[in-house]
Amino acid sequence: MTDGLRMAEAKFLASIDVERGLAKATVEAYERDLDRYLQWLDARGIDDARAITPLHVEAFIQSLAIDGQSATSRARHLASVHMFHRFMLGEHLVDDDVSRQVKAPKAASTLPDVLDVDEVAALLRAAQPESMDDAAGLRDAALLEFMYATGCRVSEAVGTNLDDFDFDEQVVRLTGKGDKQRLVPFGDYAREALDAYLRCGRTPLQEKAKGTPELRATFLNLRGRRLSRQSVWEIMRRTGERARITRPLHPHTLRHSFATHLIQGGADVRTVQELLGHASVKTTQIYTHISPEALIETYITAHPRAK
Repeated sequence: MTDGLRMAEAKFLASIDVERGLAKATVEAYERDLDRYLQWLDARGIDDARAITPLHVEAFIQSLAIDGQSATSRARHLASVHMFHRFMLGEHLVDDDVSRQVKAPKAASTLPDVLDVDEVAALLRAAQPESMDDAAGLRDAALLEFMYATGCRVSEAVGTNLDDFDFDEQVVRLTGKGDKQRLVPFGDYAREALDAYLRCGRTPLQEKAKGTPELRATFLNLRGRRLSRQSVWEIMRRTGERARITRPLHPHTLRHSFATHLIQGGADVRTVQELLGHASVKTTQIYTHISPEALIETYITAHPRAK
């Protein structure tokens, strides 16, 4: 492949990274999608952006289906291709956005994995350490209590710093996608678990750091550095086994459970949207489908002609 498309890709990734300030993980996701797209074009001898047609874009998306990619994955790839072609049009690298005519495949309606209240309680009990000398155990308990209390993304949890917390008001500043910040409250259970970890667990972990100690990060690993997202997956898996939860767990399970339980408890979708840091209420509305009983009860109670 000539350097043209690759240079355009590099400029596009730089623009969403620097100018738009998208999260690192988001930029990396765009890069993976576009690498696959450009490799597909290269295999067919297409090395000039102006030579790409709508049929090429359509065929690329169809090739993903043949490779077993889900409708959701294909839609994400197409969204990346759309943005890339719009960028090239804006940079006058092409005369037309040939991708705009290609429609995203419809994904089957899927609901996020959630735990019920008793399962969450069992998970959080299983995270409790047997001793206040167990620094990693104190961290795990505080981490999971915090994630369920705030509904934060795993990247937001590991990204928190000590100065993000206001323990008097029991709120935390979370930094989400696009570096957007929001204040989210947390309850007494999370406050107590965090207090125990910060008093008895964090310092022993910090002292394991080689060289300059980690002074900012809230959650530390066994080497005294900031905890990684991969480590949170492992903590969830381990704790789930101890709690005898047989279904697969991932860090977002607590986020999904947080949102579902709030709506089941009567919280309105707009409030949950703000707490989750969703840009659109449409993203949050998926949680309303999980608790129809709560919606029916609200409808019967609130609608003047429901009875």
